Amino acid sequence: MNAEKNAATISAKDAWYPPAKRDRFILKQLVSKDFKLKYRRSALGVVWSVLNPLLMMLVMAAVFGSFMRYNDPSLGNYAVYLILGNTAFQLMSDATSQGMNSIIWASSLLKKVKINRYVFPVQKVLFAVVNYGFSLIAIALVMVVERVPLTWTAILMPYALATLMVFCIGLSLLLSAAAVFFRDVIHLWSVVLTAWTYATPLFYPFKILPHWMQVAEHFNPMYIYITYIRDVVLYHTVPSVNMHIACLGFAVVALAIGYAVFHRHEHKFILYI
Repeated sequence: MNAEKNAATISAKDAWYPPAKRDRFILKQLVSKDFKLKYRRSALGVVWSVLNPLLMMLVMAAVFGSFMRYNDPSLGNYAVYLILGNTAFQLMSDATSQGMNSIIWASSLLKKVKINRYVFPVQKVLFAVVNYGFSLIAIALVMVVERVPLTWTAILMPYALATLMVFCIGLSLLLSAAAVFFRDVIHLWSVVLTAWTYATPLFYPFKILPHWMQVAEHFNPMYIYITYIRDVVLYHTVPSVNMHIACLGFAVVALAIGYAVFHRHEHKFILYI
């Protein structure tokens, strides 16, 4: 959508960079441009990236913590439980939704300039990660207000975020390739995200699920990533070796599948965008 404007920021000498360096430069420029466009003409600017998760947490805490009696003592602090789950899921949702449309939005640029196509879905994921960085301020504020201490186990959180980012890149590569050939994927993915939201214990405890769903949750990547984050930040425990392997496994499998599909069909993109 804004690809041509973004391309204008790349000078002639940058086109002669080695491919790897050129891709990094383009990624940096695209992320910076998206960031500026997102908060253009906004009075509060980046403050919204902090306010959004806070407001969402307050609404969900009021509804599910009081009316539906889901404030189970085993969850620990419910406000922190909520915001940790919501922000991580929102990261995945934003990254994949934007990444899915990235090739289509960059169609005008791809028709004029020779550039590695994978840059566009990867850039959307990186932009979502940058936005998530601001939501960490909201998480910190909630933890301070709720008097939830931050212990040394929180240093493991970057592992979950790094593997989640790779998982999102894999999904974005797959979805962006599919969306080029089948536009219905764009509409279908919003339905999948809605179902995925309710299928993941974001605002309710894991133990209220029937046994078969509890078993199925272990094959839900977002349950694994969110549980890991909650373990190290809220419950102050070190996740098991199996949890570490699962985080890495989902990331590697998603990236392998996404890259394989994207690489196999990317030469046809120009015919459909």
